[in-house]
Amino acid sequence: MKIEQELIILGLLKEKARHGYEIKKQINDSLIFFTGLGYESIYYSLCYLEKQGLVKKIVTSSKSRPDKYVYSLTDKGKDRFGALLNRSFLHVQRPYFGIDISLFFLPYLKQENVKNKLKIRLKILKKIEKDLFKLYSGFKNKKPAHLLAILEHNLDLMKAEIGFVSRIITTLP
Repeated sequence: MKIEQELIILGLLKEKARHGYEIKKQINDSLIFFTGLGYESIYYSLCYLEKQGLVKKIVTSSKSRPDKYVYSLTDKGKDRFGALLNRSFLHVQRPYFGIDISLFFLPYLKQENVKNKLKIRLKILKKIEKDLFKLYSGFKNKKPAHLLAILEHNLDLMKAEIGFVSRIITTLP
């Protein structure tokens, strides 16, 4: 399990005990805008964290519905969350963009195809930037400063990527 995923799940459980579906929904509805991480299935991660002793599972039963599991942090999970949170501030890695691999093998592609693909990429990036800016504008004056800072960071990265792709398009023959 990636450290980012572990940190997110533990952080959500630090806030309050939750069902697996509720964790997945919170990530896919809210955190994906800030982290870019989404989940198809949360239950593998929860099972892993339970085996590590970081979360505990309580079964709730109902006659008309299947059993539900509510997950909460253990003391060990609270300690792990604190350690991961502090470590994440100092964890620096070079940003990775999938386009770099394509550019590495650029000599093997037809130039007219490359320009077309880059123009499509640029269009997608601009749409993402527009959506991020709309989200940022909607949050301004409503959300805590730390969430606005994350959106500003993502907007800065998006602008840089748009500038880079635009320059590549103009430099290709």
